[in-house]
Amino acid sequence: MRMPTVKIEIVSDVVCPWCYIGKRRIEKAMDQLQGEFDFEVTYLPFELNPQIPDHGIDQVTYFSKKFGSLEKFKQISDHVTQVAATEGLAFNFVKQKVAPNTRTAHRLIWLAMQVGKQPAVKEALMKAYFEDGVDLSKSENITAIAVQSGLPAARVSAWLHSDEGLQEVVAAEQLNYQRGISGVPFYIINGQYGISGAQPTEVFVQALTQIGGQVSTANSCDVDNPVC
Repeated sequence: MRMPTVKIEIVSDVVCPWCYIGKRRIEKAMDQLQGEFDFEVTYLPFELNPQIPDHGIDQVTYFSKKFGSLEKFKQISDHVTQVAATEGLAFNFVKQKVAPNTRTAHRLIWLAMQVGKQPAVKEALMKAYFEDGVDLSKSENITAIAVQSGLPAARVSAWLHSDEGLQEVVAAEQLNYQRGISGVPFYIINGQYGISGAQPTEVFVQALTQIGGQVSTANSCDVDNPVC
């Protein structure tokens, strides 16, 4: 018997710490629901800091200004690091020297979707930034992440020296704004239901079970269904 399919669109940015935490939590929820549903996950772009130049800027300076002070930035980063650790993630804000513009990263995520490597690339980009302190503003680092994730080197090189995927990323971002999405992570389930924020795993389990149950009912036959 074929299991009902639940489609999950995840709107996020690769430099959003709660997006990485939320990624782990919804993955744990899907793991708990294995055998009940098939899941199709797609990652959609959102740029938290689109004003950052392509070459990036000093991260401590940028976020100290954004949050009001160095002390406030440290408080926020320490807190989110502690929360991330409960999900098995080892954030290291000390290693992060450069706050990048993430549009190229989103273009790479789009490219990865074309060749069936989107989950691997999304994970690799977030791990590189949050755990390894990789500078995502450097094209050689983006290339290395792409190739290590299974994308052909020649394909990545051609893509990097073009605008391929740019229009698609911009269009997807505009659609998300039209949907009223102003913060991330944001989860769109089966194109109809929205979940905002890095909710606890049990919240995702409950929501996916409920929505998945509606899919199962809609795709079944019973004595009152005149179509069957």
